[in-house]
Amino acid sequence: MRTSFGIDIGGTKCALSVGECATDSVKILHREEFPTHGLSWRQVLDEFARRIVALGRTFDSGGISCGGPLDSRRGVVLSPPNLPGWDEVPIVSYFEDRFHVPVHLQNDANACAYAEWKFGAGRGTRNMVFMTFGTGLGAGLVLDGKLYSGTNDNAGEIGHIRLAPTGPIGYNKEGSAEGFCSGAGMARLARIRAAEKGVTLPDDFSTKELFRRVDEGDEFCTAVFKESAAHLATILAYTIDILNPEVIVLGGVFMRQQDRFLREVEPILEREALPLARKACRICGAELSENIGDYAALAVANMDERR
Repeated sequence: MRTSFGIDIGGTKCALSVGECATDSVKILHREEFPTHGLSWRQVLDEFARRIVALGRTFDSGGISCGGPLDSRRGVVLSPPNLPGWDEVPIVSYFEDRFHVPVHLQNDANACAYAEWKFGAGRGTRNMVFMTFGTGLGAGLVLDGKLYSGTNDNAGEIGHIRLAPTGPIGYNKEGSAEGFCSGAGMARLARIRAAEKGVTLPDDFSTKELFRRVDEGDEFCTAVFKESAAHLATILAYTIDILNPEVIVLGGVFMRQQDRFLREVEPILEREALPLARKACRICGAELSENIGDYAALAVANMDERR
């Protein structure tokens, strides 16, 4: 049993967790969070360090989950779009120098994929894909029993794939998978369709509000949801045909609306995906639920013993 700290870094807030980690389980002992908006990278790292010291514990390892791009081998964060000013940040050496334990870094999609594979819906599989479906759309890949991050940590960036010539912008690309299949993207899609149809939406319209209206039977919001779900089915079919996984696990919006999405997605997959590959693949929401970021950071902390 090892005691590890986990650092989950987001554009709006960060979380620090402490866990006892065994081969196939993690017990979270402590969790706290603080806002990152308006802070420099140095201020964020210093705040993490202060809080780790204040815990008064001895740690065996540390793990960091952060939005990419990043270089996991060098332990450096490389200008993530949701973290302005985080350019070439040597985050691993910062924490290793202060706490004298091994520290590991992964992008958030890879970290979540690894956590779901070890502790969640992907347990017992050799080939699994995790899709974020949160603020953005990215994927983490476990292939042949190993986390696969590609040549320079850019594997699994499915959100960048263009699905239509026009549409909401995601990943700096109009009509991208992230534009259609993410929390922020669905809200943008609703605004585009509202402008086309003369529908008025409030300034603070969100995906949460969209689904509230779907629950009430709103035809416009239902049509927006179905359009997003159809594009999700396309990207799922591509993933099934190319990677032949045993399970695709989705977090974020899909996780919270799993049954509703599956009703729309499954008939399209039956038509679009290769039959034998589709039959072998289960699609489900993240089992680690809203705590997945904490489990992900702690899973990264113990990657050296588990890969």
